[in-house]
Amino acid sequence: MDADRNRSARTLETVARACDVIEALDSLDGAGVTELATHLDISKSSAHSYLNTLREKRLVVKRGDAYHLSLEFLYLGKSVCHRHVLFEHGKGVIERLARESGEYAHLMCEQHGLERNIYKVKGENAVGDDYHTTKERKPDSLHFTASGKALLAPLPDHRVREIVDAYGLVRKTENTITDPDALLEELQRVRERGFAVNDEEEIKGIRAIGAPIRSADGDVLGAISVSGPTSRLNGDYYANELPHMVMESTNVTEASINMSDATRTL
Repeated sequence: MDADRNRSARTLETVARACDVIEALDSLDGAGVTELATHLDISKSSAHSYLNTLREKRLVVKRGDAYHLSLEFLYLGKSVCHRHVLFEHGKGVIERLARESGEYAHLMCEQHGLERNIYKVKGENAVGDDYHTTKERKPDSLHFTASGKALLAPLPDHRVREIVDAYGLVRKTENTITDPDALLEELQRVRERGFAVNDEEEIKGIRAIGAPIRSADGDVLGAISVSGPTSRLNGDYYANELPHMVMESTNVTEASINMSDATRTL
């Protein structure tokens, strides 16, 4: 399996396999012993042992003959989210941005070369509830979203190429950037103007504006974006007013983080 080939010599196999079991139960939406063993190409006795261990640790529950992830992951996820510096300092900012724009506002970060959704808020006129709920459940590529390009732009070119080599440049629409050199050129434009655009690059009929959140040292911490239909995100609003709103939101978040950090040193 790919997971086995990617493991280093120092990886603890039992821990790695337990993670495989958790990921499989998530992707399969629950599974019985035989189905899990087949999916992971392990013996039924091994699958049963891992499931029983995870069940004893309250990470797995059994319903009938199938095993499912428990609500412990819900609490762990909320704990991780609420302790994140971006959530702490960006939650109120995102809520205000959603109210002012009337669209979906997003607070994102990058981990392991993928976009991670920390917090999103639905504005009064926002569309695509099912899509946004589904997107919130898994990491996504960075090259076709405004927030993703805002996260990539501050990174050195060699790191961008590493991410591209790892995940590729999947085409979502005819507007998606699929050439690495073209992506680097686009990221240079993002750096020059201070914000990124998604002009129907992920979904036809949807645009977005995103901008990076930086630490006092200039490191990229995350990004804020607003997305909505092209019928509303157009003209001067899309070119100037909305970018100003998004960049103001990143500035407020940065200031809050930097003031908090400065207070700790007093």
